Amino acid sequence: MGNINLTTSQFERLMQTIAESWREGNARRAADCFSESAIYVEPPEKQLYHGRAELYEFFGGDAGTDLPMQMTWHHLAFNEEQQVGFGEYTFQMHGRYHGIVVVKLESGLIKYWREYQYRSELSWEEFTSHNPF
Repeated sequence: MGNINLTTSQFERLMQTIAESWREGNARRAADCFSESAIYVEPPEKQLYHGRAELYEFFGGDAGTDLPMQMTWHHLAFNEEQQVGFGEYTFQMHGRYHGIVVVKLESGLIKYWREYQYRSELSWEEFTSHNPF
């Protein structure tokens, strides 16, 4: 595929595609945002998935998920030179989580996904009430 570097707007579109795909239950479309050899982890090993095929199954696979996944990005930032991006999010499925993900892109796809999250039933506004932005 060669060395494809994304712009900030292309990175934002990629991340929104993941969120939209999860909301729609489209595991294939979400998994296709990741490289064939992607590593998806919640350190140190709360969640650990290797490769697009494992991610496809994790995202619901052919059967779909028992509950819809709800993903909302609050802030996205991207370093075009390093092809490293960040996203602050709220995710809801079996419980609500607020967190941040750090991704490293390679050839226009996510090669590495590292997320840190905090389970909380608070809304995003309540969760961030001391420093809302």
